[in-house]
Amino acid sequence: MGLVMVISLPLIFFCLLLGFGCYFLGRAKGRQDIRTNAQTFGVPMPPPSSAAAHSLSPQQPIFKPDNSINV
Repeated sequence: MGLVMVISLPLIFFCLLLGFGCYFLGRAKGRQDIRTNAQTFGVPMPPPSSAAAHSLSPQQPIFKPDNSINV
């Protein structure tokens, strides 16, 4: 029974230490990311190359088939 405690306790302490380390390092990285790259909410802008291609041809409306033939 003593051998189980000797093997298990260091593993438990290591897992706890690893968990706290990942938590605090991840929290610091997230706070740094928020400071450097602010989040913007809204409609995403299309890429510049796609705007020129869509402006030349009018968009056709897309209709979903009603499947009335299957009834």
